[in-house]
Amino acid sequence: MHGLLRLSRWIDALTEAVGKGASWLILAAALISAGNATVRYAFNASSNAWLEVQWYLFAAVFLLCAGYALKHNQHVRIDVLSSKLSRRAQVRLEIFGTLFFLLPVAGLILWLSWPVFVDSWRSGEVSSNANGLALWPARLLVPAGFALLLLQGVSELIKRAGFLAGLAPDPADQPEGAERDLADAILKARRSK
Repeated sequence: MHGLLRLSRWIDALTEAVGKGASWLILAAALISAGNATVRYAFNASSNAWLEVQWYLFAAVFLLCAGYALKHNQHVRIDVLSSKLSRRAQVRLEIFGTLFFLLPVAGLILWLSWPVFVDSWRSGEVSSNANGLALWPARLLVPAGFALLLLQGVSELIKRAGFLAGLAPDPADQPEGAERDLADAILKARRSK
């Protein structure tokens, strides 16, 4: 089990790095959007390629950060029933959901999306828009994103099994993330004044 927990920490580190790296794509998309709007209104010029780049960046953030959202418990949950259960029963329910829903669906989408990417790559598929971009990078984001989600699902499964075995802390007791850190820093700064 200790080897699996080390694997989980490695997956968590990968997920954290990809999530933080992909978050910079939001800034890139905003700058490209602002630049495109400025050029369009100031010089009456535009390119479909700039619009497609924004679409690619949004897709990259959405797909590459799915595992990051799962790691930080920021994914969509329906806690109406599970909130009435004990913590150990909740963890068992999460293990069931991961084994029978998350992992099979993520694996199926990964398996089905890979040939779509390969076909797009081999054929040199390009957007049908004037000045359109190659489509293979966008097609690659789907299997890449679901591979990362699948890996993070495995990590979450390991952490929950470790918790039930008494070898790991409760995965729900993790820090809430950058927003909580920022709020704590602001409160600390106000108290020191």
